[in-house]
Amino acid sequence: MKKFSRSWIMAAIFIATFMTSVEVTIVTTALPEIISALHGLRFQSWIMSSYLLTTAISTLIYGKLADTYGRKILFQLGVILFTLGSFLSGISVNIFWLIAARALQGCGAGAVIPLTFTIIADVYTFKERARIMAFTNTAWGLSALIGPLLGGLLVENLSWHWVFFVNVPLGILVWLIMHFRYIEAPIPHSQMKIDSWGCWWLASGLTALLIGIQLLQQIPLVGWLLIIVSLGLLVVFLFHEQRSGYPLLPLTIFKNKTFNVQIITATILSGILIGYQIYFPIWLQSLYHIGATEAGLVVTSSSVCWLAASFAIGRLLSNFAPRKIALVVIAVQATAYLGLLLAGSHFPYWLFYFVAAVSGGGMGIVITMNIMLSQQLVPTKLIASASAVVTLGRSLGQTLFTGVYGSIFNLVLAFHLPKSLQKSINQVITGKSAGLTSKDLSLVKSALLSGLHSVFFLVIGLFILVLLCNWFDPNRKIIS
Repeated sequence: MKKFSRSWIMAAIFIATFMTSVEVTIVTTALPEIISALHGLRFQSWIMSSYLLTTAISTLIYGKLADTYGRKILFQLGVILFTLGSFLSGISVNIFWLIAARALQGCGAGAVIPLTFTIIADVYTFKERARIMAFTNTAWGLSALIGPLLGGLLVENLSWHWVFFVNVPLGILVWLIMHFRYIEAPIPHSQMKIDSWGCWWLASGLTALLIGIQLLQQIPLVGWLLIIVSLGLLVVFLFHEQRSGYPLLPLTIFKNKTFNVQIITATILSGILIGYQIYFPIWLQSLYHIGATEAGLVVTSSSVCWLAASFAIGRLLSNFAPRKIALVVIAVQATAYLGLLLAGSHFPYWLFYFVAAVSGGGMGIVITMNIMLSQQLVPTKLIASASAVVTLGRSLGQTLFTGVYGSIFNLVLAFHLPKSLQKSINQVITGKSAGLTSKDLSLVKSALLSGLHSVFFLVIGLFILVLLCNWFDPNRKIIS
């Protein structure tokens, strides 16, 4: 492919990456205000989970379709759905409208996110990809700088509705570039067979699983019932894939144990990632009375370090086995988080930025490595499927643990607070305390702190789990 064409493609990928990453930094900054304005604390986890749920469900389907019908048409469809979902989110009038619009956004992100990685793998060699992914990660760094500042300014000077409109012109621009500048080789018609039953079993199983987790706190019996049903559906999906001539998920890619380690690591670390992205701004605004703009900068420190660290991945992979890289980096991340378990009212707030920076730097190394290796360890014809699997893992990690964190957080709040004060959390969570006595305010803040401690106690457990996973990686050699 000509360098000129590659430049246009990289421009579209860069903008698409910025578009999907700024979505996180802007929304998490505005989340306390959205919760307060829409009286939606009970449904706060759904604002992120609906987006992540549909992303997870659609990712594998888009990956298979991309291997079958080509990258361009699926990428453009994803951009259209993401852009439309952004616009509908911006005009939301209640929490349920917003949740539905976020679900539509996720349907688009399920194509855009994995196909950016797939297109890079199509266009660049393995050695080139480290440099190109580092360049793409600058979009994360840029969104980290712009997102919280822009999100805070929009919330403070206009309204939270405007944080969603940012992506509309970007989506239109990406679609136009890909339409006029991306030319891909035609796909042979003999390959065009879709595992429709596989799509059905997977979508049903994941939907039941993720909704079940969300309902554990509100309707425990229904939540557990859905989780049990989902496990049955996913078992049926796996048996079906073993017999299918054209499986949605080619199970042969899981024969490589090092590949499996990459998927598990990306899944768990993504669950950790969404934890501090959601709960650090809430912690800073509710207990430290820091404004939305400044609180949002905690995500900025993470993303900037993610960007800086990702430039080192090429050299690290050339000199060390993936197992050694992961063990050292994840151990450093876990150590940084330990102080949060003891954080009280006098805990220096700047340490949150330090923890986020260490965590982001580690993610930049390990998750970038997971993506590259997942593509390198499978046959060329399955690169799109492998990219979809690692993206599915990341989406599932974020979706599952958003629900788990939300359930733990709300259960702890309900345990520590009388019902008469539980409604006050919606205003305290944005740093406001009008109408509360000093005693009641102290009780609410104490309950919030207990809830936040519970969330990050789970995070430490996840770090231990992912360390054990990488310890048992059988590969001890450098991969090239």
